Amino acid sequence: MEEFWRIVGEDGRIEPRDVMPEDYRASLVRQIAQHAHSEIIGMQPEGAWISRAPSLRRKAILMAKVQDEAGHGLYLYAAAETLGVDRGELLDKLHDGRQKYSSIFNYPTLTWADIGTIGWLVDGAAIVNQVPLCRCSYGPYARAMVRVCKEESFHQRQGFEALHTLSHGTPEQHAMAQDAVDRWWWPSLMMFGPHDAESTHSEKSMAWGVKRFSNDDLRQRFVDMTVPQAEALGLTLPDPDLRWNEERGHYDFGTIDFTELFEVIKGNGPCNAERMATRRGAHEAGAWVREAANAYADKHARRTAGAA
Repeated sequence: MEEFWRIVGEDGRIEPRDVMPEDYRASLVRQIAQHAHSEIIGMQPEGAWISRAPSLRRKAILMAKVQDEAGHGLYLYAAAETLGVDRGELLDKLHDGRQKYSSIFNYPTLTWADIGTIGWLVDGAAIVNQVPLCRCSYGPYARAMVRVCKEESFHQRQGFEALHTLSHGTPEQHAMAQDAVDRWWWPSLMMFGPHDAESTHSEKSMAWGVKRFSNDDLRQRFVDMTVPQAEALGLTLPDPDLRWNEERGHYDFGTIDFTELFEVIKGNGPCNAERMATRRGAHEAGAWVREAANAYADKHARRTAGAA
């Protein structure tokens, strides 16, 4: 493993054919698969509002955003496959609960303001978490993340713009925007995972160069970035302990109740069952497409072999 540690120590990139520790490979499969699953499941809460968007412009923007998320999932499944796993196997593990997806997508989208809030807060948190992954030690994952993060930046901007329109609209629209922010703020902070002392994977991931910053450092970066944006929106973040700390040069914020996070991860969130039922149903409904594609591939292979 000397070559592996040399490459990691020099901030280089491990490629699929390089020798790597088995637990490094297994950890990457888990992380990339969870990321891919999150993109695919994440299409659901927003996709439900495509037919109810308030204008043709908003509908077009939301359709493009949901399509981007499908593409991100495909990038990431392809990156995972370079580690020797099969995409069908990863989907089977998602469907029977052996692999997870981000807890944030188990919350309902109750109003149109939720769509803007997801773009601003959820995608904003994702960007903070994912930009360092562009320098991940595993090459295929890092390259996929460069593309994903470029598109995520547009998602965050459209969310901010949609919320800005609401927050500067009628009193009812402002109240709708504030309600959405109140409901999504704490789950967005939980997206970064538990405190580092309680994290199962952080220490090894950082030693391998997969992860660049701790959960708490990334969460602090997100809070510092978001508070001025909330002020520009004219919206209040639902944390009475949120205030600037001159000595630290950062915002202090309240204690996060991670009990909720762990309950959602266990499958007890408000939309866990609904999300998985929809995902399994879509997979089963698409069985004929996979069968047709396999039949075509077999037919093409036979023709190629015959011509040879």
